[in-house]
Amino acid sequence: MSISAADVKKLRDQTGAGMMDCKNALKETDGDIEKAIDALRKKGIASAQKRSGRAANEGLIMSYIHPGSRLGVMVEVNCETDFVAKTDDFSALAKDIAMQIAASNPVAIKREEVPTEEIDKEMDIFRSQAKNAGKPEAVIEKIVLGKIEKYYQEIVLLEQPFVKDTNKSVKEYLLEVSSKLGEALNVKRFVRFQLGEE
Repeated sequence: MSISAADVKKLRDQTGAGMMDCKNALKETDGDIEKAIDALRKKGIASAQKRSGRAANEGLIMSYIHPGSRLGVMVEVNCETDFVAKTDDFSALAKDIAMQIAASNPVAIKREEVPTEEIDKEMDIFRSQAKNAGKPEAVIEKIVLGKIEKYYQEIVLLEQPFVKDTNKSVKEYLLEVSSKLGEALNVKRFVRFQLGEE
C-alpha cells in the first residue's frame, strides 16, 4: 500500500513523531491514522511531543573540543529533573548535540530565532537565481519556498540532519531520547568558537 505524503504530514502534525516513524506506522496500520497514532503511542514516540510543553529547568552544560584544539563548543541541554540530568543517556545526548554543533555550525536552535532580515535576503537571492535561470513566474515562488526550507535544514540546529544518523533530524533524535527518558528535553543555548574567527 502506498502512503501519501499528506497523510504522513497529518500524522506528524498530530503526534510530533519523525517522518519515517509516521510513514512506518501508517504502513503497519494500512493507512489508518487513528490506529497509527495508537501504534506510535505504544512505542512511546508520540508521547514525547506532548511532554515538550513541560518545564525543563535541570540539565547540564556540555563542552566539546575538537581534536587539534582549533574548534570548541559549549551547549546547555535541559531536562525536568536532576535525576535524569545525571544519567549516562542524558550525558550522551548532550555530547552528541555539542558534536553536532561543532560539525554543522548552526546559526540558531529553532527557525523562529533566525533573523527575518536574513531570510528575506536569502529569498531575494533565490528569487534572482530562479529568474536568471529563466524559470516561469508561476513556479518561482515554489522554488524559493523549497530552497528556504532546505536553507533552514542547513542553519537551524533542530532541523539539521543528525550527524550520527542522517535519516533523522536533530529534533527527531531529541524526541527519541525524550521518549526513552520520559522527560521533556530541550537545547537552551550554545556557543561555538573557531580559532581565528572574528
